[in-house]
Amino acid sequence: MKLQPVQRIEGLTKQEFAERFVKTKTPVILKDFVKGPALDLWNYDYFKEVAGDLMVPVHGSENAHPDMVKSAPIAKMKFGEYLDLIQSQPTESRLFLFNLLIEKPEIRKQLVFNKIADNILTWLPLMFFGGGGSSTRNHFDIDMSHVFLTQFHGEKKVTLFPNKASSLLYKLPYNFHGIGDMRNMDFEKFPALQYADGWEGTIRFGETLFMPAGYWHYIQYLTGGYSVSVRALSSAKDRVTGFSNLVFTRNFDNAMRKILKDKWYNYKVKEAHSRAEKAIQKLERKGSI
Repeated sequence: MKLQPVQRIEGLTKQEFAERFVKTKTPVILKDFVKGPALDLWNYDYFKEVAGDLMVPVHGSENAHPDMVKSAPIAKMKFGEYLDLIQSQPTESRLFLFNLLIEKPEIRKQLVFNKIADNILTWLPLMFFGGGGSSTRNHFDIDMSHVFLTQFHGEKKVTLFPNKASSLLYKLPYNFHGIGDMRNMDFEKFPALQYADGWEGTIRFGETLFMPAGYWHYIQYLTGGYSVSVRALSSAKDRVTGFSNLVFTRNFDNAMRKILKDKWYNYKVKEAHSRAEKAIQKLERKGSI
């Protein structure tokens, strides 16, 4: 597996960003995407004061349900109690697509974005919280939007792959994640993983990772912390694909899961391995191996 470092940059104009990163679908870490009071005000104590009594669904290991788009919550607790947990110890407990900024709009007003691109959906920010050692499995976002992920506390290590690497990453048919374990990569069980080329970077306080539409991303919480993501509309082609994923592909997969149960998942696993083997053979014919 060849991973090149994600470039860090600041001071880009909208045109420069579009030409160098959006049009080429190249990930980059922006050092000046977010500004405003949030950078100074936000911390665990502040969140506990303004929203500590909110009940939140807590998710566990993302690998617990390999056939599902996302794992089901394993518990509910007060938001303040969850923050105490991730502050005090490593834990795989995460808050997935947490809507704190929707429930507390006064907090959202403290977040100001640099308008470096068109069609950024700043009205729909999402927060992600996780304990040190937790991770999200390797996947790409179903709606095929561009994503700007800003780190506000702690550090995250992100591994990225272009969508064309899907077969090498053992993508499950009709799903948007792979079955190759990125935390403990077993090249004997998943040999195609070693031929997937991508990027790797760590985002820290105030830094924003731009993930182009359709990019695979595997995220590891190096420490407990939290981040905010906003989306940006991508090309018309990507939007059509995203609409199809949301309306047709996902619902078809859910229906087949209910009808065939384990047989459906077993078929998808077999097909993922078959496609990976074919991808390796294609690379061999090209002389890339």
